[in-house]
Amino acid sequence: MNVEQVFGLLPVVMVVCVVLLTAWAMVKTVRYMRADKEMRRSIRQAVKIRMTWTRLAKMAGLSVTDRTPPWLSSLTTGTNAPEPKPRELVPVIKTQPDQYGVIVHVKLLPKVGIKELQDKARFLADAWGCVRVAVEAGKPGLATLRAIRRDPLTGHIQYVPTGEPPADLTVWPVGRDEYGAPVHIELKNKSGAVVAGGVGGGKSNLLTALVSYFGPSPAVQFAVIDGKVSDAAHGDYADVLPRVFAHAGHDLREANALLRRLVKLLHDRATMARTVLGTSNMWNVGPSEQWPLVFAVIDESHTFFHDHKGSDKETRALAALAAENIRLTGLLVKGGRSVGIYTVPATQKATGDAIPTSIRDVCSAALSFYQRTTEASVAALGDDIRNWPDMDPINLQGSQYVGVASMAAEGRPGFVRVRTPYLDPAHAAAVAKLTAHLTQDPTELLANLTPPSLRKDEPPEDDAPAAA
Repeated sequence: MNVEQVFGLLPVVMVVCVVLLTAWAMVKTVRYMRADKEMRRSIRQAVKIRMTWTRLAKMAGLSVTDRTPPWLSSLTTGTNAPEPKPRELVPVIKTQPDQYGVIVHVKLLPKVGIKELQDKARFLADAWGCVRVAVEAGKPGLATLRAIRRDPLTGHIQYVPTGEPPADLTVWPVGRDEYGAPVHIELKNKSGAVVAGGVGGGKSNLLTALVSYFGPSPAVQFAVIDGKVSDAAHGDYADVLPRVFAHAGHDLREANALLRRLVKLLHDRATMARTVLGTSNMWNVGPSEQWPLVFAVIDESHTFFHDHKGSDKETRALAALAAENIRLTGLLVKGGRSVGIYTVPATQKATGDAIPTSIRDVCSAALSFYQRTTEASVAALGDDIRNWPDMDPINLQGSQYVGVASMAAEGRPGFVRVRTPYLDPAHAAAVAKLTAHLTQDPTELLANLTPPSLRKDEPPEDDAPAAA
């Protein structure tokens, strides 16, 4: 093809480019016109982020100087040519608008990684007009910036129980994250969950919602120890008490008796598991009405673990009870996983005196509502929360964040914020009343089992092969 032919094709190429550009503009225009008000704001915000990113990144120190000449320059310059000037590189970004703001995918550079983006998150939030910018690790070499203009966590949601048994007993749904995606806690082969947070943060609402969600299933039972009141029937769990097979208040002796009862259930189940279930791990066959999953909720757990100081007889007796409660709860957390007992200690500040490390560190999950200090956040969520400052529960202070918690992300590094839905006590009471007939003592159920009644690896008696 000669030069004349090339120039002859230019009008055609230009027409094609104009047609494609027009089509692209029409698609974008239609998308913008069909979007609602909030989505349009996000689209405009995404355009602004893309157009100003290069200048903003340089101003924020999110750039790196590349002093190595491009390989192509060595082919186009002579030996006496001046050395090419260093290039200032900024990370390449892609934007994705949604109802709450813009998701920015960032391709990381040397010296511009997750830590540097987290350090500049507040600056970026101010520049983009956002409530905050959350930084998360993406695929290797990538990061995700969540530029939140309208915080989905501040929009209160309500949980209205259906009264139907959940289809999956291996997960505990706790709410939705700041992307609007559902968040859950794994139950299968897990030991327990620590729930922490300040007064009025949402702990008791989360735990009563737990009873309302799993209550319609006959394969789940509940025991509650509430350290806020003298009797659990007078506290936050009064509405769901018909669905609880055993409960106690803040009296250490009553709590100790119930913990002993649960530990005995643990030992009895461990003794009978292989004979009755055909396996030492209940989760290999799953919860059933005869062998239910048991939630042991210990609210305001510091009440039962507090180290009483004093030399008088009564104080020594309380100290002995507290030490025994720590030992018994530790046994539940360490041994309950395989026999289907899931322990949930809850407290305001999950320090070692409130939930001893022998219990806290064995629990497989942890979440925390608002905290007043980073030290309290570390006690609840572990030292890794220091590496995710934007996820620290100290950022959740304020009435708009009541019911919002930070928790370790399942199956990926880092933490997530989760909005737990509000449960109207009237709805909780209605479900508990409706499902009260399902409440049974797991100890009695275990005593009534006839081995191998729950085994799934043996054929029914009628199908057994005849003796040769």
